[in-house]
Amino acid sequence: MTEDTLQRNVPVYKHLACQLDTLPEGFPATESGVELRLLAKLFTPEEAALAAHLSLTLESAPQVAGRAGVEARAARQLLKDMVRRGLITAGRIESGLGFALLPFVVGFYEMQAATIDAELAQLFEVYYHEALGRQVTAQPSVHRVIPIGESVHADLDIQPFESAAAIVKGARAWGVTDCICRKQQALIGEPCDHPLDVCMVLSDTPGAFGDPGAEQAPGAALRPLTQEGALATLQRAANAGLVHSVSNTREGISYICNCCTCACGILRGMADLGLRNVVAPSTFVNRADPDLCIACGACVARCSFGALALDTHIYVDALRCVGCGACIPVCPTGALHLEKRPEGEMLLPPETMDDWRAARDRARKAAASGYLPNELAS
Repeated sequence: MTEDTLQRNVPVYKHLACQLDTLPEGFPATESGVELRLLAKLFTPEEAALAAHLSLTLESAPQVAGRAGVEARAARQLLKDMVRRGLITAGRIESGLGFALLPFVVGFYEMQAATIDAELAQLFEVYYHEALGRQVTAQPSVHRVIPIGESVHADLDIQPFESAAAIVKGARAWGVTDCICRKQQALIGEPCDHPLDVCMVLSDTPGAFGDPGAEQAPGAALRPLTQEGALATLQRAANAGLVHSVSNTREGISYICNCCTCACGILRGMADLGLRNVVAPSTFVNRADPDLCIACGACVARCSFGALALDTHIYVDALRCVGCGACIPVCPTGALHLEKRPEGEMLLPPETMDDWRAARDRARKAAASGYLPNELAS
């Protein structure tokens, strides 16, 4: 889109940006207006005008068209085109096919992993530093860390939502896609060495992502997996020192991100911006046994959060430790282990995404009013 075209359609993109910012996930404005250029990169003016009339609730094309003042058949075609490009979502409703808005993150941005180019990567980077990096600190956190499997002793009481393997085994369809965060960083000249094809999606519907045995089209954005393949992907990510993180809920977990502080749009808030509360820690914390530690430093190199310090033996900063367990498999003497956090430090995640959004919405409104109740101030 040319600059002249963008300027002529600024009100259209502002309308969509404002609608996205009403969502609990947020889409804050910037002084530079980079968020409008970002939307213009992905949505045509006609699509943006229509998408601005969507909400998180699935609605039929005639309902959306009526609010937008456009013809229903043309609206349905535009909506379906946006669904195919991952810009909005669709699902079954009583009258047929319904359409709903997706948030920016986690939402339609991640759906661009197969098509992201240098221009989109740069626009995201500017927006990240101007607004999004601050937005991810809103509570409850977007992501929650879960420990890698071999870091947790079998005798610990582990709930299904606290175990990556249990989450995988509880699903009925599995898929993997490339990490848009690592692709984005590579496109702006900041690549990292971690594996790319480890972003996992899950579904309760068998065959939701296709047949794992079928031949895949070249460049396919999503590759279906078997349960065994999903568990192997999880292990491959753990071996690479990546951090498992999921939506900050107990139910309805539909993805497992395998993250690093060098590329992840959430965890970079710690590394780049010095923010501490961008991710909810697991219910575990690392502990060190000084009698077993040989001060080799292998764990320090593996920790992404600066939670380990080495002197005559290893020390754990419990405030920085997110309980990911990534450092534990590299300890040659078994000097590190995870244990449950003290009862008062363990925050139970919201049960469902609706609960998460309600809590997030309350927190954003409280922050905007300048009043933070005790449960939101932590």
